[in-house]
Amino acid sequence: MTTDELGRIIRAARRAQGLRQDQLAGAAGVGVRFLSELERGKTTARLGKALAVLAALGCKVRIEPPP
Repeated sequence: MTTDELGRIIRAARRAQGLRQDQLAGAAGVGVRFLSELERGKTTARLGKALAVLAALGCKVRIEPPP
């Protein structure tokens, strides 16, 4: 997955839930600027904050180790 793909998923999930960026940012404990950059696919976004946004949306993250 790329940062662009992650951003698109977050934006789509936020919109599907009828949330504005400021509402999701508040629920996740991050700033609106961070969320905006995350949705745009910023490559240097902090992982911990990105995971907090995903958790606030109710998204599940699954990482599979190589075989």
